[in-house]
Amino acid sequence: MANTVVVGAMWGDESKGKLIDYLAHDKDVVVRWGGGSNAGHTVVVDDQEYKLHLVPAGILHPETLCVVADGVVLDPASFVGELEHLKGRGITCENLKISGNAHVVLPYHRLMDELEEKRKGAKAIGTTGRGIGPAYQDKAARIGIRMREFVDPDLFPSRLAEALEFKNQLLTKIYGVEPLDAKQIVDELTPHAEKLRQYVDDTALRVAYAAKSGKKVLFEGAQATLLDIDLGTYPYVTSSHPAAGGACIGTGLGPTQIDQIIAVTKSYSTRVGAGAFPTEQLNATGDLIRERGAEYGTTTGRPRRCGWLDGVALRYSALVNGLTDLYLGHMDVLVGFDEVKIATAYMLDGKQIEDFPSDQARLSRCEPVYITLPGWKEDVSDITEYDKLPGNARRFVEAVEKHTEVPITMVSTGRRRDQTIFRKP
Repeated sequence: MANTVVVGAMWGDESKGKLIDYLAHDKDVVVRWGGGSNAGHTVVVDDQEYKLHLVPAGILHPETLCVVADGVVLDPASFVGELEHLKGRGITCENLKISGNAHVVLPYHRLMDELEEKRKGAKAIGTTGRGIGPAYQDKAARIGIRMREFVDPDLFPSRLAEALEFKNQLLTKIYGVEPLDAKQIVDELTPHAEKLRQYVDDTALRVAYAAKSGKKVLFEGAQATLLDIDLGTYPYVTSSHPAAGGACIGTGLGPTQIDQIIAVTKSYSTRVGAGAFPTEQLNATGDLIRERGAEYGTTTGRPRRCGWLDGVALRYSALVNGLTDLYLGHMDVLVGFDEVKIATAYMLDGKQIEDFPSDQARLSRCEPVYITLPGWKEDVSDITEYDKLPGNARRFVEAVEKHTEVPITMVSTGRRRDQTIFRKP
């Protein structure tokens, strides 16, 4: 299909980067539509590992145009560091464009993120401290600074001084810290602006014209559906729209142009930070999943909370995203379990419910109702055909498919590109 959206099915960290990298080989454009450096995608090619945060995961395909679109908030220092790391490994990044409308994460955003989390104490959300929320807050308040302004040496100092006049009032009077100096920030960021200026472009037009002319566009999601600021488990969410509709909001492409929506899910569930997590296993099972799956954040290194696959949340994700396909990953992590579980309902206040309650108050009172399936002992990491998977592994795949009512067209058995099985349900 021509235009494909890839989203995270639940709370993120599902290995979207692997799928995006795989699909990018026959796409003309790969577009990152939202989020910031709080996201992390890991791609493994021929045992070489690439950790990406803001650069689209299609960057390893030099013939593919990679776009950082309007909906992204971009930390200049982080982005330049990522570019220099990639170039040091032989990736030219000449196929990269950044939207002039993308908002910039500035030093006061990071500072305010940290101060606000500290102020909340035990009620902290568990942000990455990267300034993402405050940057989106300024965007919504219409006081943010965009990339086009940032790379303009005549405009950025005055825009920054205007913003700092207000921000320093907050820093000194609300948080009780020293004010920031505009000149110091300009001097610190000017080298980054000079390096990024060549990439800034009207990307909404580029993407729209590409789609209109019949080129194939891949939309790269960051974070995941249950972290969407509207559709997710508020307030323990991100500040953008990582659900499928965000692909249109963050790029300017109309929804009639989307042909396929794929959600990536693990064969179990994970979550980072605070918030309700009905299938979490605070026991040896959760610890074993974490170690086998290397469940530590690409961006932060934080250990992820782990549990059995939450089919209730997954079915909700299928509905709100309008999924056409599911990509079921990390099948290799469950090798060796005597039995594996899928939550297919919840008990809430003594009643069984089938649908996912996205509000925190009800979700925190939910207890999972599981179906239990026999596990599989056989190694699956080198299997490339679905029919050659162990029978119990196939029964697990088909149980997930039946519950979600979405065809599972891809199954992942490892981190590398080639550890992917394509399947016709």
